[in-house]
Order: sequence, then structure tokens, then C-alpha cells
Amino acid sequence: MSENLPQNSQNEEVDLGQLFNAIGRLFEKLFSFIGKTLKGIFKALIYTLKPIVNNFKIITIILFTAAILGFITEKFSDPTYVSDMLVRPYFDSKYQLANNVDYFNALIDAENFQELSQIFEIDTINASHLQGFEMEIGPETENDLLQQYDNYIKTIDSTLASDVTYEEFIDNRDILAASIFSIKATSSTHDIFPSLEQGFVKTFENDYSKKLKRIRDSTVLIRKSYHQIELRRVDSLQKVYLNILEKESDKDQLSLSEGGLFPITQERSITREYELFQEELKVRSAIRSLDERLIEESDFYDILSGFEEVGTEDTDIYKKYSIIFPLTVFALMIITFLLFRTFHFIKKYE
Repeated sequence: MSENLPQNSQNEEVDLGQLFNAIGRLFEKLFSFIGKTLKGIFKALIYTLKPIVNNFKIITIILFTAAILGFITEKFSDPTYVSDMLVRPYFDSKYQLANNVDYFNALIDAENFQELSQIFEIDTINASHLQGFEMEIGPETENDLLQQYDNYIKTIDSTLASDVTYEEFIDNRDILAASIFSIKATSSTHDIFPSLEQGFVKTFENDYSKKLKRIRDSTVLIRKSYHQIELRRVDSLQKVYLNILEKESDKDQLSLSEGGLFPITQERSITREYELFQEELKVRSAIRSLDERLIEESDFYDILSGFEEVGTEDTDIYKKYSIIFPLTVFALMIITFLLFRTFHFIKKYE
């Protein structure tokens, strides 16, 4: 038995040695792979920068010329002005609004200024200055987003609701899921924007939104009539309990004069009258809420912020031709170089 101990110790040393050698070879391969990768990236970077360095003067002259042409184009091109209007549509008129924005842009692209002048009630000269409209989601608070998410979860199956997170809903929601919208108008003149509101006012009314409003009004009136019936019932009961209290009060006075005890029935009547009073307050509050709803949502839209009297000049990066021209020329030069190198490689390939 003692003769087997040295042999087992030697086997363990051999196994450990092989393990360390395997680990060492693994690290060597890893470092070699990292080195080759960095070397490849370095070669690719040098290969990319080499033609730029070799042709630095020519590229600089071309880009400088493109920047000058872009600057001249900016100075001599007509300025573009923008203005925003915030609206809150009701009765699903937002769908008609989105459709009409696309229609207005189609008229502008087709240069149908006669139709635009009729829609916005302006002359054709002012209509020709319009350059386009954009519809975007208006400003929203965190509470607005949470309410939209809660309403969306209620409309889908409970098994699917557990799979839709708040972040996924915000990232994937449609623009029409919002309740407030920003209408951005673009024009080559700065004083046309206030006259555009009348044209958008017409877009909110359509057959479908009018139908929804009639249904809403009818529903509110039915609920209001029900509450009014309930209110009359409460008033009748209150009169009954008031008569009871008056009769009990006369009996109490008679009992007290005869030395009797104060009856408990009066306390029950007073409690019941208080409950009816609370019920009356609830019914009147419900009727008041319905009346306020009819007043607040009596139109098909609310203009939260109209177009400005004078539009602001558009400073979008896409209008900065002194930057766009050089970047475009440089991108075309790179594409041309890559196509030339690819063609040269294919031609020599055997």
C-alpha cells in the first residue's frame, strides 16, 4: 500500500503540469488573437487614411470650394419660416386632422395653389409661399404618458398586457395615440401663419366626429335625466321624513309634558334624513359634472396655442448648405474611391 503513494503523487503532478500548460497555451492564443485584431484595425485605419493623406491638397481644395458654394447658396436662397400650433382634438377628429395634413402637403407638391387658397381663405400668391406641414406629438407630462399606457392596457387581453412594459409602449406607440398635437407650418414668408388657423378649423369636423358627438350628447342627456328622476325621488323622501320629524316632534313635546322618555324613533329619522341629504349632494354633483362636460367638450377641438403672428426663421441643420455641401462631396469621394478600388480588384482577380 505504501508503494502506491509515490506513484499517485507523481500522477497528480503530471496532471497539474498539463493543466497549467493548457492554460498557458489558451492565454497565448487569446493574446495572439487580440494582437492580430488590433493590428488589423490599425492596418484598416492606415489603409483608409492613406488616400486622404496622399491627396490631402486636392481634397482640401474640393471641400473648401464646396463650403464656399454652400455659403453662397445660403446667402442667396430665400429664408424659410416656421410656426407651431398646439391643438387638442375631440371625438376622434385627430384622424381627419392627420389625413388633411397629408392632403395639404400633396396640394403643395402638386402646386395646386387654387385649392389651397380656397381651403385657407387666402389668395393664391400667399398660398404659393407655403412649403409644407408636419404633425407631431405635442408636449406631454409623465402623468399623461402613464394614463395613455393604462388606457392601452385596458383595451388588450390580460395575457398580452403582462408582456407589454411601459418602456415598450412609449417606444412603439403610434403618433395618433397622443391627445395633444403640434402642427408645424413652413413658409417662405413670415406673416402668413395666423391666416392658416381657419383652414385647420374646418378639418376637425367630419361625419364620423359629428356622429360621435351626437352619441356623446345623447348619452349625457340620458344620464342627466336619470339623475334628475333620482333627485326628485330623493326630494320626495326628504319631504316624507320631514313630515315624520314634525309629527315626532309634536309627540315628543307631549311626552315630555307628561314626563315620558325621549323616543329613539326621532334619532333614526334624523339619521335617515342625513343619508338622503348626502345622496342629494352626490346626485347634484353628478348632474353638475355632466353639464360641465357638455360645456368643456362642446367643440371638436381646442386650440391650446395658435400660430405666431410672425414666424421664426428655420435654423434646421439641413438648411446649412455650407456644412451639407462639403459632407456630401466628401461622402461621394469616399464612395467613388471604394467603387474604383473594387473595380480594380475585380479586374485583376484570377
